[in-house]
This record gives sequence, structure tokens and C-alpha cells, in this order.
Amino acid sequence: MSSLTEKVSTDKAPKPLPQFSQAIKYNGMVYCSGSIGFDPATSSLVEGGVKSQTRRALQNLTAVLEAAGSSFDNVLKVNIFLTSMENFAAMNEAYDEFFKQEVKPCRTCVAVYQLPFQALVEIECTAFLNPGSKL
Repeated sequence: MSSLTEKVSTDKAPKPLPQFSQAIKYNGMVYCSGSIGFDPATSSLVEGGVKSQTRRALQNLTAVLEAAGSSFDNVLKVNIFLTSMENFAAMNEAYDEFFKQEVKPCRTCVAVYQLPFQALVEIECTAFLNPGSKL
């Protein structure tokens, strides 16, 4: 990594595997790795299905964005991976609890064969930093 990048890390979200960072800040932006419905306190998936896992994944991303100096209000792009499109409506119900602003981020949602740890959903996002945030 160049000296122009900065690793983002918070214990309010699950610890990442050694192969990646929770997020990276670069040139006024924050690039968040995919988040699944892991509870950082237990290091296990939350129970209750895709809606609960979506909520927890977004809570994890909230913590990472805040640690970076950003928020959901600054999110420009969201990528969502579902193991079944049958979960699309329930995922959207939880998603709407977090993205309430009038101008919604751009978004892609795709079905995938499987996700790590048998997760039902994984979410990643890109946001800009709050004015005055470092990098």
C-alpha cells in the first residue's frame, strides 16, 4: 500500500481475516470490505435469517464508516450479495432502516452460490469522508 492510503480498523465490527482490512481510506474516500451478519461480541452469525443478518452487516458497516470519518449519509455505492433472490424483499426491509436519505446510493444486488460462514447476505460500500477527516 502507498503512504496515501490508511487502514481503517474498529473493534465495534468483526475483526477481519488476515487477508484484508475492514476498510481503506484513499483520496477522500473510504472503501469498505464486505460485511456479513457477524456479531463482533460473539464472532458468530446472528440468528433470525436474512433480515437479521442484513441489519447486523449494516451495523458493522456503520461502525467501520464512523471509524473512518464517514457515515451512511456519504455512501455512494453499495454492492449486495445474496445466496437466494427469495431473500430480496426481506433484505430490502432491513436495508431501508439504514438508508433513509432522499438521494439513495447507487446499488447492485446479485445472487451468489455461497458466502463465507454460511452467511445469507454480504454487503460492501464506498463512501466519501466527512469534511475535515484525514485522507
